[in-house]
Amino acid sequence: MSLAFGGFALLIFSGMPIVLALGVAALVTIVAFTDVPLTIIAQRVYGGVNSFPLMAIPFFVAAGLIMEAGGIARRFVELATALVGWITGSLFMVAIVTGTGLAAISGSGSADTAAISSILVPEMKKRRYNVDMAVSIIAASGSMASIIPPSIVMVVIAITSNQSIGAMFLGGIGPGILISASLLVGAWLYARNGGETYRDAEPFSLKRLWTVFVDAVPALFVPIIIVGGIVGGVFTATEAACIAVFVTLGISCFIYRELKLSELGPLILRTVSLSAAVLIIVSTASIFSWIIASLGVTRALDAWLRDVAASPFAFLLIVNLLLLVVGMFMESISAILILLPVLMPIAIGYGIDPVQFGVLTALNLSIGLITPPYGICLYVASMVAGRRIEQAASKVWLPLIPMIIVLLLTAFVPAVTLFLPNLVYR
Repeated sequence: MSLAFGGFALLIFSGMPIVLALGVAALVTIVAFTDVPLTIIAQRVYGGVNSFPLMAIPFFVAAGLIMEAGGIARRFVELATALVGWITGSLFMVAIVTGTGLAAISGSGSADTAAISSILVPEMKKRRYNVDMAVSIIAASGSMASIIPPSIVMVVIAITSNQSIGAMFLGGIGPGILISASLLVGAWLYARNGGETYRDAEPFSLKRLWTVFVDAVPALFVPIIIVGGIVGGVFTATEAACIAVFVTLGISCFIYRELKLSELGPLILRTVSLSAAVLIIVSTASIFSWIIASLGVTRALDAWLRDVAASPFAFLLIVNLLLLVVGMFMESISAILILLPVLMPIAIGYGIDPVQFGVLTALNLSIGLITPPYGICLYVASMVAGRRIEQAASKVWLPLIPMIIVLLLTAFVPAVTLFLPNLVYR
């Protein structure tokens, strides 16, 4: 098994795309250490994506792209501006509140980051904000899509660990709200000590808030329909994703009228491209998961962890450190499909609730979206802002501090995650 992980790491560091690295490492391991026929690879690749719940991914991706192109994202920005634009460091606040709102629709951190960056970065530059700090805060705001439902990452975690998607979604609400609130506090403290540049807040206007709220009402119904329908048992996560596409499409085309039917072709092509990139990783990672299970890695790791981690507290500390490091180098869905089948049974053996552990996994990997060298949300925000990743990374400490604090609360205070799932399902 060390050959598989070692070969995979070597291929990743050599610059090979992760999907090829997964496939090649698995192929070499099967040939070298098992008598399994190579046809098993084709079977596992197909089996990895032969899942009805996974169909939610392309539909949530499509909903996010429609939201970005159809005026829904802009109205969230306008509503956030009316809500928090009067606070010191107003554009930081707007970015965080907008990220929280968009996360409740798209489920894609990179899509949310691109939408927020394209709207707010030009204005931040105009007002002479520190661009690198702006990039790091926007990236953190976009990364909340991995936690706040309907999260694509949560869908994969629920499917992989055989848990309720609705319960997993509800479990992410508490940590998501805490991250949003802590980012607001951290950004405000930075802006308060940042000089006159950040004291550009607009006066609060109840009239303006009401006007933009009324305009945003159709968009606000989208997360209510998605999450409410899943939690209420009206439809499954996949059906909710389909409904999200039709609702966002209807709002964008017939209410806001900012998306023309002739523009759907390029959006469909982008959806297919992004979804294929995710699902092909899922399919090749399933080979790795099968190897892990068939070679007894779970039992060996369980024995090792019980030797070094005498309590659930020690286990959670080790796992958090592991996942934080993995998130720095690996795409979230790949990490979930490789590690969660190993770690989840061990966590349950320690008496840790599987929903709590699933949310904790998502939170760890969402932090990886803003930490180099992988940090896809940081890359997207940097690219839009015209900054190098090294420049933006110098300011990533500000969002990291509150996110890690919430991570620790999620790990060691189960009620943060489990209050809502227990209220609804138990």
